[in-house]
Amino acid sequence: MPQRTVGVCLVGCGVVGGGVASILREQRELLRARTGIDFDLRHVVVKDRDDYPPNWSELPMSTDAAAAIDDPRSEVVIELVGGTTVAGSFIERALKLGKSIVTANKSLLAQRGPELFALARKHEACIAFEASCGGGIPIIDALIRGLVANRIDAILGIVNGTCNFILSQMTQKGWTYDQALKEAQRLGFAEANPTLDVSGGDTADKLTIMASLAFNVRVNKGDIHVEGIDTLQAEDIQFARELGYVIKLLAIAQRNSGDRISLRVHPTLVHRDDLLADVSGSFNAISVYGHALGHALWYGRGAGRMPTASAVVADLVGVATGATRASFQQLRVLPDSTPAAAVLPFDDLHSRYYIRLTAKDEPGVMAAVTAALGRQRISLSAVLQHENAGSPFVPVVVTTHRAREGAVRAALKEIDALSVIGAPTVCIRVMDQPMEFGAGA
Repeated sequence: MPQRTVGVCLVGCGVVGGGVASILREQRELLRARTGIDFDLRHVVVKDRDDYPPNWSELPMSTDAAAAIDDPRSEVVIELVGGTTVAGSFIERALKLGKSIVTANKSLLAQRGPELFALARKHEACIAFEASCGGGIPIIDALIRGLVANRIDAILGIVNGTCNFILSQMTQKGWTYDQALKEAQRLGFAEANPTLDVSGGDTADKLTIMASLAFNVRVNKGDIHVEGIDTLQAEDIQFARELGYVIKLLAIAQRNSGDRISLRVHPTLVHRDDLLADVSGSFNAISVYGHALGHALWYGRGAGRMPTASAVVADLVGVATGATRASFQQLRVLPDSTPAAAVLPFDDLHSRYYIRLTAKDEPGVMAAVTAALGRQRISLSAVLQHENAGSPFVPVVVTTHRAREGAVRAALKEIDALSVIGAPTVCIRVMDQPMEFGAGA
């Protein structure tokens, strides 16, 4: 195979960038043998010298991003700075020079993806972004290429390792949310400021990207209903366990009648027999339902230095061989070339629900609660109550049959106004696979 050299400019050398530099240096011969391409790491750019990695003397370090990007020897630019401002300007600069981009920046793509994809197309370049969703899991390639013959009915999964680690600790060890978060921070799974992760924002960024590809539409992050895990209480995890469920933070995109798409991120009760229930720690898993494929699950490390670096280098190979550029220019699956999504209003969502009441332990309470639910045509499927330990208020858990979101919210507002209810009612949606995702559900 004829050999050629491709010059690489790496902008950002933090956790993932350091992993990319390591692979390109240590696996250079392997990559050359497999691709016929010598990947020459010509620039490694950081903000200032204080950001130099420990092995900086072995790398072509720089603090001048503009000069590194403009260098004619920099044929492919890998952006691993993160954020939506400086990173966006670097990508724009490279694209206007006709240079293709590899990025893991889900926030930027969720916010400005259509604009940047169009700019790349205009300048006959491309953007590869496998590492933006699911770390080392090749879900983007699956949605763009592997499942191109499928009408996708649903995509759902666990795509934030920080939240999944916290929930796993709360479930398996009985920890509080605060205990689990501190452990996640100690082990490096959570940032000092974990807000983006635990609020559901990071998961929503990823769902914006994946849903756009899965349904061949343009999804905006604002289309997604988002709830995080930061208010989740340990007692709900315990009650869920007693009912045969575990709680996971799920990203869910579902096709409904009229091809309207429901888009949501929230804690969800998942039955313990479901494959997603066994996904623990920092692992991710993404289920896809296609009309021809049926149900498939992608599982693996959803974050971390080397898993994410693996996806970045795979994208680099795709760009350098021309495979990514060809599909980028030919396929009409990216959100700069697809129509806006027809989004199902969140109040029109139909689901099952877990509801925990803090109720006075006296006759007539459940009659008042069921009357409020009944007025919204919501029927119960189960009731769970522990014996009273002497408190005037007791937790009572009910689960419902499928009901309309707007009706449930109206009923809960009425229930919380009752004098026999002592605290705001907790409501968590329940997922059943795969029946919930049949065509026309």
